[in-house]
Order: sequence, then C-alpha cells, then structure tokens
Amino acid sequence: QVRLAESGGGLVQPGGSLNLPCTASGDMRYIKSMGWYRQALGNQRELVASVNNRGSARYADSVKGRFTISRDNAENTIYLQLKNRRPEDAAVYYCNAYMTDGGGEHDFWGQGTQVTVSS
Repeated sequence: QVRLAESGGGLVQPGGSLNLPCTASGDMRYIKSMGWYRQALGNQRELVASVNNRGSARYADSVKGRFTISRDNAENTIYLQLKNRRPEDAAVYYCNAYMTDGGGEHDFWGQGTQVTVSS
C-alpha cells in the first residue's frame, strides 16, 4: 500500500507561480512512476506531468514550457512547479503513483488539492 500526501494548492493570479509537492510513503518497491493529474469541473481527469524512476519526465502539451516536474528519490517526493498560470489551469490536482509488480498494475491517488486562478 502506498499513501500520497499533497500540499501547495491555493489561489494564484494569472501569470503567477505555484509549487505542488507530493510525498509518498509505504511500500515503494514496485512504484514505476509518480505524477500529477488534474480534473476541472465537468471534465475528465487528465495527465499533467509524470516522472519515472529513471528521471524521465513527460508533460501534457498544454503545460509544456510552463510546468516542471522534479523528483527527490531520497524523500519519495515529487514537485510540480506551475509557472505562467492560465485560467484553464484551475482544477483539482491529484498526485499519482503507478505500480507494477508482475501480478498487475495499480494506481494510487492522493486526496487532491484545489488550484484556483483568479485576478
């Protein structure tokens, strides 16, 4: 079992910056990647950015060049830095940990943190 603790959400003005940390605890042996997803009201949950155990990151096209994901393996923590925020970035952001162990795959989710963009 893996538990994810998120923080850092809140209100930010358009163009402003925000950092979202997420710390994982529990059995991390089979975790292959961690990342952030978001879900705006009325929309499906979508990938924002993820980073695998080798440090390779991938981003949604809508956030490339504006958001940066990084990973501290010693602390089992990932960080999503949001820059040049746009109104459409407002959503509930969920931390994710993806696991495979030969017997299948599983996603673990945090409780979500609200990010609001408002002037």
